[in-house]
Amino acid sequence: MGFPELNQRERRVLEAVIQSYVETAEPAGSRTISRRFGLGVSPATIRNTMSDLEEKGYLYHPHTSAGRVPTDIAYRLYVDSLTRVAPLATSDRDVLTEQLATSGGSTIEAILRRAAQTLSVLTQELGMAVGPRLDQTVLSRLELVRLSSERLVLVLTLQGGAARTIFVEVTEPIADNALAEVSVVLNERLAGLTLREIRSSLADRLRDASMSGGRELLNIFVQERESIFDDRLKRDEGLVLGQASVLAEQPEFASSDKMRRLIALTESNEHLAEVLRRRPSTPGISITIGNEHGDPRFENFTIVTSEYRAGSLAGVIGVIGPTRMPYEKVIALVTHTSRLVSDLLD
Repeated sequence: MGFPELNQRERRVLEAVIQSYVETAEPAGSRTISRRFGLGVSPATIRNTMSDLEEKGYLYHPHTSAGRVPTDIAYRLYVDSLTRVAPLATSDRDVLTEQLATSGGSTIEAILRRAAQTLSVLTQELGMAVGPRLDQTVLSRLELVRLSSERLVLVLTLQGGAARTIFVEVTEPIADNALAEVSVVLNERLAGLTLREIRSSLADRLRDASMSGGRELLNIFVQERESIFDDRLKRDEGLVLGQASVLAEQPEFASSDKMRRLIALTESNEHLAEVLRRRPSTPGISITIGNEHGDPRFENFTIVTSEYRAGSLAGVIGVIGPTRMPYEKVIALVTHTSRLVSDLLD
C-alpha cells in the first residue's frame, strides 16, 4: 500500500500521536506530545508538523477538540513500518499456557473457546476464533441415520477430528437394507477423498454402482452434491467469541449509538464468521483496519488474526477491537495464541 512520503520528524511525531491516543483515547495536542515524548523540538514545530500530517491524511481534527486523532492510514503505516513488536510478557505467556492446557476438553471447539476468552481478558479486545476451513479436508467415513420415513441425517467424519451433520430429504421411504447398502457404497468410493474431489467426481464414481433399492438415494447425493459435500463452514458454524463486555468498557463505546453498533456486530455471528473466513489462509499475522474492511459495519474496528493448523485443517484466531488498540501487545498475544492452539490440536 502506498503512503504519502514522510520525513524523519513527521514519522516521529506521527508515532508519538498514535501512542498517545492509544494510551489515553484523547486527541493529542502539540504541547502534550512535546511534554510526554521529548522529541527535541518546540511545541510550535510539533504543531506545524502535525498540520502537515493532517494535510497528508494521517491525522484529523475531531470537531470538539484542538488535538488530533490518527486516521486509518496512520494506523496502517504504524503497523507496517513503525510498530516494534515486543516479546510477550512472561505473565501473559503463563496465563495463556495455563488456560489453554485446562480448556475443559481436547475438542477443537473447547480449545478455541478458551483461547478466545483468554485473548479477550489479556488484550481487552473481543477475542474470537473460527472453526477450520474444509477446502482440502479428507473424508474419513460417513454414516447414514434414519430420522423419519422422509428424512435422513448424514454424518461426515473428516480427518483431523472435525465432523459435519447434513439433513437429507427423500421423497419415498427407503428400506433399512437399502440404506445400509448405500452407506457401504459411499464409504467404499468416497473415503480418502477431499470434499472438493467428491463434489467434482461424485457422478462418475457412483454411475456403475449396482444397487438393489438405493438408487434413488444415490441420485439425490449426485444432484445435491454441491450442498451436501460443501467445503465451506456456513452461517455461524464454528464461530467462537470471547467476552464482549471488555469492549463495552472502551471509551469508543461510551455513546448509546456506538454501543448499539457493537451489540449488533457481536450478535451478527453469520456476518462476522464470513469476514473471518475471508482472512488470508497463510501463516502469520493479518491486520485489517477501519475502512479497509469495505463494510461500514466495521469502519471503526481493527481485526487482528493469525492462522492455526490441526493436521490438514486450518482456521483463524484473533481479536476485534477499536482501531485505537495497542497493536504491539495484541500482535504478540495473537501470534503466541495461534501457535499454542496449533500445538494443542496437532
